[in-house]
This record gives sequence, structure tokens and C-alpha cells, in this order.
Amino acid sequence: MTSDLTPRQKSVLEYIISFQRENRMAPTVREICAHLGLSGPAGIHRVLNILKDKGYILADPGKKRSWRISKDISGSGIPLVGTIAAGQPVEAIENLEGEIPVSPDLFGCKQCFSLRVKGDSMINAHILDGDLVIIRPQQRVENGEIAAVIVQNQLPEATLKIVRRTRSAVSLESANPAFSPLVFKGPQRKHVSILGKYVGIVRKT
Repeated sequence: MTSDLTPRQKSVLEYIISFQRENRMAPTVREICAHLGLSGPAGIHRVLNILKDKGYILADPGKKRSWRISKDISGSGIPLVGTIAAGQPVEAIENLEGEIPVSPDLFGCKQCFSLRVKGDSMINAHILDGDLVIIRPQQRVENGEIAAVIVQNQLPEATLKIVRRTRSAVSLESANPAFSPLVFKGPQRKHVSILGKYVGIVRKT
């Protein structure tokens, strides 16, 4: 239902929704700016007015916490199914841990799941330790896209990485120069399975 929004507009809307549902009140413009790492409110005011014009949020003039959700983000929540490494791979946790009270529609998919990030190898993609990443189930992604990946070895292991393919290799790259790529060549390529594409994030403040 948010296909008419740019990535920046969607990120602002996602934050307003998650903040309002967690704190039972709307965020201030300053809190939105701080979440997005912006020093000034000018750009955020433009985005907020666009979201208002498109009917996603309402404004209460004169109030500090004036921007609130207007549309009902329909559908059930997103299942939280475990932990995923943003560093060295960790053993996948398949048991359902709970549910995030946000509709999959917000991320442009009918079904998706969430994994809790552990580690800092994706920090340059603005994915931090403790974040909840939203994954849309699919078996292939385009070169350069971020995906949840299982590496079949002695145990199934889950990791969040940038996926790149050549004719002879599959490379799982970090968004942090401190981490070296994981490269699988020849028959080893068959050990790499895509769980799904990274489509969004929920961050608790």
C-alpha cells in the first residue's frame, strides 16, 4: 500500500508508525530528525507534508507531537523468527519468538518475517546491532542486493549480506570494510541458499 512513496518517505512513515505503536504517542519532528541522522528539520517537514497530502498521516496544529498515523496499516503483524548475524554467520534460530505489530503491507509484501541482527558488519548500510530486519521470502536476489542467507555446512547458518554472483563464484559481502567477503567457488556455490530479500528495518529507540 506504500508503493507511491519514495524510500525516504517510507522510512519516515515507518518510524512514525513504530514510535506511535511503542510509545502510544506521535514522535516530535526533532525525534524523527535524530532517528534519521539529520541536523535540521527542513527536509523532514517537506516529507511530512507529502505524507499528509497522500493521506498517510494527520497533523494537529499547535501541538509538539502533531504528526500521527491516519491510515490503517491493515493485516496481521510480522513474525519474529530468530537471530541473524551481521558479522560471522551464526546458527539460525527457527522458533517463533514473537510478532512485530506492523503490517507486512508497509514493506510492500503480503508475507514476510523478521530477524534480529547481531553484529556490526552491515553498519554502512545503516543496519545496526539489535535492529529487526524485515525479510521477504524469495530464492533469488539481484547482484548487489542484501539478503538473508543460509550457508549449508555442518549446521545451517544464517547471515545478512550483500549478494554478488559471477559465473564461477558467489560472494557474500559486508557493508563494513573491517569484514572480508565470504566467497564460495565451484561446487561450494550450491551450499549457499537465499532465504529472502532484505526489504526494511524496525529499530527500537
